[in-house]
Amino acid sequence: MKKVLKSVLLMLLVTLVIIQFIHPKKNISAPSTLLVSDISNQYPVPDKVHQILQTSCYDCHSNNTSYPWYSKIQPVAWWLNNHIVEGKREINFSEFTNYRIGRQYNKLEEIIKQVKEDEMPLTSYTLIHKNAILTTDQKLLITSWASAIRDSIKAKYPADSLVMKRPPQRI
Repeated sequence: MKKVLKSVLLMLLVTLVIIQFIHPKKNISAPSTLLVSDISNQYPVPDKVHQILQTSCYDCHSNNTSYPWYSKIQPVAWWLNNHIVEGKREINFSEFTNYRIGRQYNKLEEIIKQVKEDEMPLTSYTLIHKNAILTTDQKLLITSWASAIRDSIKAKYPADSLVMKRPPQRI
């Protein structure tokens, strides 16, 4: 029994060592490409709002993640990469102006809702990144900013263009 346990532990150790050499691609863009489709190219982003977005959102919701030291350890790197991929799928501030106007409008509403309901930033992120926890004033600043952009979009575009179009369902 001891021999089997020792073999299993050795195999586990070997596996852990081997996976240290397998890393996902980093989410880091070249500085020249960072602002091409960024939300700030189309909409005003006050300095205070920009600072909040950088501190609390951009690691998972942009094309440029600031990686902590523990991101070099597997399987943590895979877990972090999964969060980044998921986050960018939901909203990517670096690609925001590439979205259809209806999606932009909808994503701003989601920002407002998730910030108000303390769904963002994720608790798993703020456990380690304490400076990413939003204060009441920061939440108000973000939600007011997102609401103002939504209002400007609503004033500029016809109502039917602000509706998220769903692909037809297959039967």
